[in-house]
Amino acid sequence: MELINQINTFAYPFAIPFFILLLFIEIYLGYKDKKQTHKKQDSLTSISTGIIFFGISLLTKSIKLIIFFWIYDSFSFFKIDYTHWLSWTILFFLDDFTFYWGHRIAHTVSFYWASHVVHHSSEKFNLSTAVRKTWTYDVTGHFLFWFWLPLLGFHPLQVFAVKTLNFIYQYWIHTEKINKLPAWFEFVFNTPSHHRVHHGSDLKYLDKNHAGVLIIWDRIFGTFQAEEERPTYGLSSNIKTYNLIDVEFHEWKNMLKRVRKSNSFKTALQYLTKPPGWSHDKSTLTTKELREKTSNKK
Repeated sequence: MELINQINTFAYPFAIPFFILLLFIEIYLGYKDKKQTHKKQDSLTSISTGIIFFGISLLTKSIKLIIFFWIYDSFSFFKIDYTHWLSWTILFFLDDFTFYWGHRIAHTVSFYWASHVVHHSSEKFNLSTAVRKTWTYDVTGHFLFWFWLPLLGFHPLQVFAVKTLNFIYQYWIHTEKINKLPAWFEFVFNTPSHHRVHHGSDLKYLDKNHAGVLIIWDRIFGTFQAEEERPTYGLSSNIKTYNLIDVEFHEWKNMLKRVRKSNSFKTALQYLTKPPGWSHDKSTLTTKELREKTSNKK
């Protein structure tokens, strides 16, 4: 238990100085090779959202732990020994698997996309983009995708520790300063090349590479796309603002506006549950519909 507490307590305080160091190295390399991937106002917006996100996380973590402990104490099938290394190995794979599906759903259900879109709203791709975080994920209950892990019998603090390590891993893959890594690593793990695709707004790159640590989930479930050329970053329709409130809530505003204008309860519900871009009158299209339209033209 001491190890778990140390990870949960000290992971972020130790990681943040490392994050800052890598960020300054990336900025320095940009000046050195005259390929700067940062824009001052954009990076400051990303960092500001991240600071507020971490503050909110400190407030909501207790609530999430209470829910997970309730599931673990009242309903778990087993009590898995968190002192055994095998439990950590299994939990790593199960957590990463859960992240893949939770992330994929965040791209394919408008209700969750309204939060997750914040992370994709920068037209730059750099280490500051990694901390451009939504403030509303916990409000949507997105963390409940992980409920099945304490239900299986994994200790809630162990679950949170592994989730934290997964989050920390994903920081370094938000960069253009690393091209491609050895083929074996690119095949198994999520890398900057794979994650650049994920942040691309080009049609062939949309809704691809949802991995956390292991890219194998995308390969298995058909959402993998190799980086063929550098993506165009941002959204299909960019927000063109650095205002923190607009960055955080623009899609909530747009989605709720569509819901209010719906002519039926069913349509209103579809605007919450269908993929981003869905519309009852086809005035806007989902990624799948856009691909079908492009394919038909050929």
